[in-house]
Amino acid sequence: MSKTTVTRLFVGANIAIVVGVVLVLGTVVTALAGGVISIGGPTVVTIDGHTFAGAVGWLLLAALVLAGGAIAGIASWIAALFNTAGLEDKTWFGALLILGLLSFGWVAMVAYVVAGPDGTSTRNSDRIAVTA
Repeated sequence: MSKTTVTRLFVGANIAIVVGVVLVLGTVVTALAGGVISIGGPTVVTIDGHTFAGAVGWLLLAALVLAGGAIAGIASWIAALFNTAGLEDKTWFGALLILGLLSFGWVAMVAYVVAGPDGTSTRNSDRIAVTA
């Protein structure tokens, strides 16, 4: 997978996560403002069951968008690992692997997207040189 494809996948994953967070926040704010959930009064929390189902539907949609973004982010990290594994210098591969396993994969992916090498162009130039 080329670096361009990895970059698009990573950016798309981040966009999906932002959209999912906005959906969650929008649903919670709308539920509180619309009286679906009331906090305070004689009971600590009151839920209007008739309109609560709509809020749950939006929260489920947000959860699906967040899950899709997380899966796409992990897929972009794995693709970046495969892309850098073929390079002669294993620095990028090691940085991506170690930071990813330590839950700082997003830091490594941002660095890779900004300044990382494209391992597929190196492999393609090797194939051309061998066949020519």
